[in-house]
Amino acid sequence: MRLVQLTVPTGKRETIVDTLEDREIDYVLTDENSNRDYTAVIYFPLPAPAVEPVLDELQDAGIDDDAYTVVVDAETVISRRFESLREEYENGDVESDRISRQELQAEADSLTPTFAVYAIMTVISAVVATAGLFLDSPAVVVGSMVIAPLIGPALGLSVGSVIDDEELFKSSLYYQIIGIVLAIGAAAVFAWMVRVTNIVPPGLNISGVDEISERLAPDLLSLAIALGAGVAGIISIATGTSVALVGVMIAAALIPPAAAAGIAIAWGQPSAAIGSTALVLVNVLSVNLAGLLTLWWAGYRPENLFTLGKTEKRVRRRVIGLAGIVLVFAIFLAAITYSSYAVATFEENARGEVETVLSEEEFAEYQLLEFEVIMDDNYPFVGPERVTLTIGGPQGEIPSELADTLHERINQHADDPVGVEIRSVGITER
Repeated sequence: MRLVQLTVPTGKRETIVDTLEDREIDYVLTDENSNRDYTAVIYFPLPAPAVEPVLDELQDAGIDDDAYTVVVDAETVISRRFESLREEYENGDVESDRISRQELQAEADSLTPTFAVYAIMTVISAVVATAGLFLDSPAVVVGSMVIAPLIGPALGLSVGSVIDDEELFKSSLYYQIIGIVLAIGAAAVFAWMVRVTNIVPPGLNISGVDEISERLAPDLLSLAIALGAGVAGIISIATGTSVALVGVMIAAALIPPAAAAGIAIAWGQPSAAIGSTALVLVNVLSVNLAGLLTLWWAGYRPENLFTLGKTEKRVRRRVIGLAGIVLVFAIFLAAITYSSYAVATFEENARGEVETVLSEEEFAEYQLLEFEVIMDDNYPFVGPERVTLTIGGPQGEIPSELADTLHERINQHADDPVGVEIRSVGITER
């Protein structure tokens, strides 16, 4: 429920009152004595879905943007006429659950902080995320998402496109570009400082840290996270519900991969930064694409119906453009996903071959103790470089026949030659 407070311009009192009476809307009218161009202030309650059509009708009646209009939440309205009004507008569909276009625009503006605050908070969240990745701590990484101020620009671009607010669209686009650059740059600088000051062990292999490695070679499922974040973000803002948790979800799609890209750059491995940077870009684009589609599906249109056709064409062009770029990135992520699948298949088959060989009667006295596949550094399409086996058996060297057989059997499942390293552990039974 909403309570609308509207200043009545000179000569428009009867027009406004007649409009509200025709719609059977309760109102309270008070005279205005501030010697300005307003003769009265009118208050009237409305169901949330009725705010947009009523304000549009009043604007058509001559209430322009120079008049003050304040829309606030109302906890309780007790009125028979209000109940009938609610039944008229609340139909249980999406459009009846959403807030008005005017409230949506104000909400999108309020979610974006000033540039200084936005820049500082983005840098801090990137630094915290970088520290969390180094520590291999999911809790710290989640903490960095909470303080990231990304939801405003991420949703503002979609809102500005759909309601024909080009200023909001351009400012949101600018904020998003600056946010990506700041996040990756801050993470790279902080990671470089960590490296040169030996805060982390010298010679740290970043691919050996789970929180980092999983973002250096992202898979196609990452795209679902970004699309879900965009849809959830728009639905939360459009229905007037809390956007705090959705903001964390959007930050989850952007901040950790940006931090991983910064770490890879600081470690002098630009190829390793390709996957995480691509993940940042596809997530940003997916959030905006999902937001555009969700807002248009929810029924939001520009204020001036004469610009509807132009706005619809602009939105269509932007949706097609975003969808095309997202599709290209999706193909790239799909290739990485297939590469990961091939590695997992190789590991499974190689282990099976080793167990099969050791089960043969000729080598029955040996047993597999440890099995490890070492990956190469060809990010984002990593592949097996070496297989390390620890085999227990009689004292002495591993027979050359066993080593040759294992090498041959394992390489049957590899596209490129894979080294096989065998470690022998003597086992004495009493």
